[in-house]
Amino acid sequence: MPKHRDLPDITLSLLFICLMSIMCLWILKPFIISFTWGSMIVITTWPLFLKIQRVLWKKRLLAVLVMALTLILVFIIPIILLINSVIKNSSLLMIWLNTRHFESPQLYWLNTIPIIGQKFYLYYHDLVDASGKTLLAQLQPYAGRTTSFVLSQAKHLGRFMIHLGLMLTSSVCLYWYGDKIGENIQCFAVTVSPKYGQSVLVLGIQAIRAVSCAIVITGCAQGLLGGIGLSISGVPFATILTVVMIFSCLVQLGSLIVLIPAIIWLYWTGDNTGGTVLLIWSVLLSALETVMRSFLIKKGIDLPIILILVGIIGGLLSFGMIGLFIGPVVLSVSYRFILSWIKKYPIFYDNDNILIDQSKMKK
Repeated sequence: MPKHRDLPDITLSLLFICLMSIMCLWILKPFIISFTWGSMIVITTWPLFLKIQRVLWKKRLLAVLVMALTLILVFIIPIILLINSVIKNSSLLMIWLNTRHFESPQLYWLNTIPIIGQKFYLYYHDLVDASGKTLLAQLQPYAGRTTSFVLSQAKHLGRFMIHLGLMLTSSVCLYWYGDKIGENIQCFAVTVSPKYGQSVLVLGIQAIRAVSCAIVITGCAQGLLGGIGLSISGVPFATILTVVMIFSCLVQLGSLIVLIPAIIWLYWTGDNTGGTVLLIWSVLLSALETVMRSFLIKKGIDLPIILILVGIIGGLLSFGMIGLFIGPVVLSVSYRFILSWIKKYPIFYDNDNILIDQSKMKK
């Protein structure tokens, strides 16, 4: 007969477990962001890693070296070059903003527009003469201050570089011990919930891969393509604007938040050709982004797109950049379980280890 545990014994045991858990989290706090970043990369690229390992005579060491070099080429070197370029351009931007005297363009081309062109031209000049120059004169002193504030945040650069190195280290460790770690996580999930543990695990992996492909890859590609359009159109400080555009795409604000002001600026300065080119480029880029995101999300996981996007935005606002993955995973798992509970059927697997519903299975 097992010995009956009294209330003080249970309470002290629970307090000890909670204390140890808090201490472990406190000790690991500096590494959580880096490890989570590396985990997202490894989960997303694990199928590719297995294919590379099979090609390289099933040698785990060679496959890990290839993936490590790939991460360095894809993440480390471009980020370092990008940071270096941003720092150099930020200095030039501060000098440009502090010394430049803003003058409103004449926009003579408005007169060439039939019927309404001359009216718009006169209205524009009345507006500029009345308040436009005064407004620009008032805003100019704050431009230098804003740039100085941005540059003052460079002290966080060292911390970011440390996270970058830890991300690479954790990714290499996860590639090397991925099989054992995966088995332990699977055993833990099944122990916690024998019925749904495996389903939750696979669904979480699918959600992470869907977000990585549809949001991160699409956002970076859209930002880089937008940066190419800025460079072709002759917009100054295209590198800084490209960085802003990539971040804007990752947080789901889109590239137009940068491209539209750039188009307006080109027309404002009289560069009609550059403005038209960037306008056409922006329209094509927005259409391409919508198609790519929808295709990649549906390819990664068969869930409503609005659910994934809400999870991304909500997770980002609640948890920061890591919330890009936490939000969609939580909402995806919750959606599956609520749907399963409402329709009274459990979750099963097919031969490809992909989640399917019993109601969709052939009888």
